[in-house]
Amino acid sequence: MRLGFIGAGNMAQAMIGGVLESGILQRDEIIASAATQKTVEKVQKEYGIYATLDNKEIAKADIIFLAVKPIYCEQVIKEIKDVVSGQQIIVSIAAGKSMAWLEGQFGGQKKIIRTMPNTPALVCEGITAVCPNGNISNEELKSVCNLLESFGKAEVIPESMMDAVIAVSGSSPAYVFLFIEAMADAAVAEGMPRAQAYQFAAQSVLGSAKMVLETGKHPGELKDMVCSPAGTTIEAVRVLEQEGFRGSVMSCMRACADKSRNM
Repeated sequence: MRLGFIGAGNMAQAMIGGVLESGILQRDEIIASAATQKTVEKVQKEYGIYATLDNKEIAKADIIFLAVKPIYCEQVIKEIKDVVSGQQIIVSIAAGKSMAWLEGQFGGQKKIIRTMPNTPALVCEGITAVCPNGNISNEELKSVCNLLESFGKAEVIPESMMDAVIAVSGSSPAYVFLFIEAMADAAVAEGMPRAQAYQFAAQSVLGSAKMVLETGKHPGELKDMVCSPAGTTIEAVRVLEQEGFRGSVMSCMRACADKSRNM
């Protein structure tokens, strides 16, 4: 099998690294294109794969990841659509580009899978939403999910959930990074060295997330376990609620989903 990436930015590199580390494919089975010679050389050096500036060359792969930013999708598809056959699998990671839009741009009976990965794929802890069109067989879907699971988890979803996925996982690492930064800033204000503040804040978020995933307990129950009567934590929670913490998170996710719907 030949796996191709059109676009070789951070997300594509995370995927390439995960696939190679898992051993699913070897370096000579992965090819990529990039917009600049600098990126071509970087990808060749760091991952040992073939890279080029020619998108059409990559469009001959068995599975093609369309890994360019949404604003460039139409331009790139126009460039490669006459090269892609009905036997190849096209995997899009572009936010806001619906299956109907992708099918319309490529034309004909193309095998298309719409996905939404996230940047924790860089440390093999990503989660990817997967939505196939009617031309994808169960075996083909399984093969693509195996690739996606080399750098985290993959979940097949109906396309109607994709805007919610973009808000809850595709974009949410940015919210978490803001939260970690804010906690670290507060710790620094209390006298903790900056590097140590980031370590404490980030590890607390990592550990808390593992507790949700591994205990199966409701987040509210886990929160209650930390909140002693008349204690420090419940006082902090009171202030978060007073400042509209949960409402702000829900509002930002609604804005994110709305943006995705209207792209």
